[in-house]
Amino acid sequence: MSRIDTTVDISRRPDEVFRYVTDAAHLPEWQESVVAGRTTRGTPGSVGSQAVITRRIGNRDFTATMRTVAADPPYSWHIHGVEGPVRGDLRGTLEPLDGGERSRLTLSLDFEGHGFGKVIAPLVARPAARKEMPRDQRHLKNILEHGTRAPDG
Repeated sequence: MSRIDTTVDISRRPDEVFRYVTDAAHLPEWQESVVAGRTTRGTPGSVGSQAVITRRIGNRDFTATMRTVAADPPYSWHIHGVEGPVRGDLRGTLEPLDGGERSRLTLSLDFEGHGFGKVIAPLVARPAARKEMPRDQRHLKNILEHGTRAPDG
């Protein structure tokens, strides 16, 4: 596995960041490739919860089901794809800063390929995520701090 790690400091409390980033309904607001997200089972950010996420890659939409396999709210969570040729594996951690008034968010992403996904994961999914994740974190920071998405670039 070749994990992609990104970190951003956000001027919001860890519990506020955790609630926002673990709710699939918010993903289209800050992740540029996500066109839809919804929780289908459980409470976002809790072990066993599931979400269906649709991403646009190129001119095609791909839908995946993700399950929260571990969580320690508001400090960490681990979600894993449960179907499809390319399954994401995301670990998130929130470190309190300045007495808990700010947060350091670290996201660590990898992909597991199944069938033809063994080819797609390293050639398409991983390079696309490596480019997108830093922009997504800038968008997230701007939304949580200022209520607006960061300009691309």
